[in-house]
Amino acid sequence: MLWRVRGLSVNVSVKCQSTDGRFARLKLLSEDPGRNDDAAVEAMRRLTGVHEGDLPAAELRLGTTVATNALLEGKGEPVLLAITKGFGDALRIGTQERPDIFARRIVLPDPIYAEVLEIDERVGADGAVHRPLDEACARAGLQQAFDKGLRAVAVVLMHGYRHTAHEARLGQIAREIGFTQISGGWPRARPFAARMRSYRAPPAASSAWWPSRRKRGSIM
Repeated sequence: MLWRVRGLSVNVSVKCQSTDGRFARLKLLSEDPGRNDDAAVEAMRRLTGVHEGDLPAAELRLGTTVATNALLEGKGEPVLLAITKGFGDALRIGTQERPDIFARRIVLPDPIYAEVLEIDERVGADGAVHRPLDEACARAGLQQAFDKGLRAVAVVLMHGYRHTAHEARLGQIAREIGFTQISGGWPRARPFAARMRSYRAPPAASSAWWPSRRKRGSIM
């Protein structure tokens, strides 16, 4: 049996194909505490007729816009952006694109991160370490952010896809301090990752930003 589940902010749509080729569809509210704990599971139970116990074996495919909705609604965790020293405003600057190029008053959206920690280190485009990671300084900065109440951190270092040790070590330090959500630079091994501002930092910051929605079971 093949399932396709699409989670939305308002409803969950489930499409089922049985082994004999027959299709069935069902749509439920994404959140309906008075009737079920998980809409996707409830839909699968209704379609299979298995109301208790284990569901029958099935190939399951999930797709969701919960993260997108959380982003649009501004419902996420305060995030610390840990980025190479000198690039603290890289995400704020962005690509300089604007819908009205002649506008005299530019109103920028609020950044997805709450604070920035500039990390003293530097790696070249070839992966060579030009400046070693200052672990003591990084630990102090991470601890300070943790003491302020931040629990999510996005670690994105310049050319970190070429030399991963610095990002990995920062992630380890963050875990030791007690951060509960740690996201690293992505992707690590693709040529266009050299454009750090455009490709690696935003996904890492976004991933760290919405763990509260994911913990509710909307995604995983």
